[in-house]
Formats: sequence, structure tokens, C-alpha cells
Amino acid sequence: MKPFSLLLAGAAFIASAFAAQAEVRFGILNEAYPPFFAKDASGKWQGWEIELMDAVCAEIKEKCTIVESSWDGLIPALQAKKLDVIWASMSITDERLKIIDFTNKYYNTPSKLIGPKDQKPGATVEDVKGKTIGIQVSTSQTEYYKKYFAKQADEKTYQTLDEALQDLANGRIDYVFADSIVLGDFLKSEAGKNCCADMGNVADDPAVLGIGVGGGLRKSDTELKAKLNAAIAAVRASGKYDEITKKYFDFDVYGAK
Repeated sequence: MKPFSLLLAGAAFIASAFAAQAEVRFGILNEAYPPFFAKDASGKWQGWEIELMDAVCAEIKEKCTIVESSWDGLIPALQAKKLDVIWASMSITDERLKIIDFTNKYYNTPSKLIGPKDQKPGATVEDVKGKTIGIQVSTSQTEYYKKYFAKQADEKTYQTLDEALQDLANGRIDYVFADSIVLGDFLKSEAGKNCCADMGNVADDPAVLGIGVGGGLRKSDTELKAKLNAAIAAVRASGKYDEITKKYFDFDVYGAK
């Protein structure tokens, strides 16, 4: 029979090995959302949000893996413990805070309308009167539409933003309403240049559009939240955040609103 001290040492070793194998599963969309995330030719995820995830994981010294999900499946997957943190450009809104928690924000940008090149610019309630607005389902833009545009304009919802952009390019809808960075990236593409133009940012409403993008968490995961918040702060303080950001943007994505 082994001495009790050896048994304790063995148990400690097993516990240590188990801890070392622990991983944090980051949930992202199963579709391209450039410049935040998209797969390269080899099928590997890349983009601003992926590089930030890698930097955060280096700070928390955990193995991190990616779990793909549809947009409207992210919160159910989090609640079902199929992933540990939503890292998919999800805005921190009052409605979402009723069911999940969030880290501190890691970026913050306005919401925008884009439309056909020959359409008069404008993003007010009067501008959209009688028009059809394309919006991805379960987004903060859907809630904004309900609050401000529903009495004046029609909404057409899509499972993916790409589907909405295709319909806009083909003249089936009058606007697409989404995050300004993603729509700006589309307008720089060949398809975007040929069809569409910036109609302007909508008036901000933090209660609906949120106070920034953060990592979505289960309310019970307070320890993970503290780790991620400390890591986000450390990445910003070290200059790594700015180093990553300069590869993709020529403006401050952290404080822009």
C-alpha cells in the first residue's frame, strides 16, 4: 500500500494535469463576418476578433477553442453549456442582460444604413418612410427597427447578413441595417462598390443598440468573467490591442460610437 503522502501527491498531480487540460470554448458565427472573423483558404478562422481572442487567451493562460453556431443559436448554446463565452460581435443590451451576462466591452461602433447608390442619403425615420429594410434576425438592429422605424417602413429579416446584402445588391430591398464597420467593409468590396452607398448612421440609443460589444457569459460564470475582464484590460494596457487594431482599422474601434 502506498503511503498517504504519496497518494496526496498523486491526487495533486492528477488535479494539476486536469486543470492544465481545461479549455475555454469561444462561440462565433458559422459564417464570415469580416473584418471581425472569416475563414481563410485553408479553413482557419482569422480576423480582428480572432486575433483579440488569441491575445486574451494568452493572458488567461488557458487553452481556447472555437465553437461555430448560427447567430440565433449562440445564446441557447451558451445556456446549454456547449460553449463558454460568446465572442461574436454581440452588443451588450438591456434585453440580453436579462438572460446572460457580459464581459466589459472590447469594441463599440455605431449602427448604419446602406442603400442603392442612386438613393438619397439619410438614416432618419422620414428617410425610410415607405421603404423595406433588411436586418439579420435577433440583432439589436431588429429592436431598434421596432422602436423607431416600424410605423414607417417594412422589415425583411434574414438568417445571415450576407443574404440581406445580396438582396440589396439585387434590388429586392431598399436598405440593409447593421453594424457600421461590417457594412463599411462591404462597401469597399467589388460587390459593394457596384451597387451601394452609405446612407448614414442612425441616431444612437444605447438602451437598444447597447453600450458596446462584449463577451457573452452565463450569469453563474463570475470567475471566468473576472479573468476575461482582467485579460481585456491587460491586452489594452500592453499595447497589443492597438497593434491588432491597426492591421484592420484606421480609427479607434474601442471608443467609437
